[in-house]
Amino acid sequence: MLTATQFLTFLPAAILITLTPGPDNLMVLGLGMSQGRRQGMVFGLGCASGCITHTLLAALGVSALIAASPTAFLLLKLAGGGYLIHLGWQALRSRGKVFEQPAAPAEHSPSLLHLFLKGLFANAINPKVVMFFLAFLPQFVQPQQGQPGLQTLLLGLVFTLQAAVLFGMLGYGAGAIGRQLARSPKAGLWLDRIAGSIFVALGLRLIWPER
Repeated sequence: MLTATQFLTFLPAAILITLTPGPDNLMVLGLGMSQGRRQGMVFGLGCASGCITHTLLAALGVSALIAASPTAFLLLKLAGGGYLIHLGWQALRSRGKVFEQPAAPAEHSPSLLHLFLKGLFANAINPKVVMFFLAFLPQFVQPQQGQPGLQTLLLGLVFTLQAAVLFGMLGYGAGAIGRQLARSPKAGLWLDRIAGSIFVALGLRLIWPER
């Protein structure tokens, strides 16, 4: 189990890192503005839930294997970047009818489960998050307490829970902003364009060779 000192040291650091602008924040912000508060919150919860995958990988040591294999890391980067570009392309092709009244038929709108899974998958296949968890979580593990794998798992769950709260709040706030902007007839179209551009830019950044 985690000690009080571990928890009180780890939680502020986790919150600060989550609030730092990054791919997940931008994705939640863009989708919340383009599709609404509930959709933004659900997508944010999906992104946060993706952290569970990285926690398990770090606890089991699989992340270390990925870090040691340039080929595996490259393939993961390409898969993650390609998926984000795919999401962005879908948004860019949309007609911006999310906010129109009457609402579009339900079968033409992504379900909340679909959005949750999108967020989960987008986070789970991000290799930079894999590397972050591998480097970040062990710093708060206390070997003298024993069971380092269990400590890593608990720290990852704490990170996931606080990220779910913060991303949910961000999605809600972004959706409220989007609702105000959507009073303009063409706002829905432009919101989708903004969200799509964010996803494509993040995807290209992920797969672009680093110097």
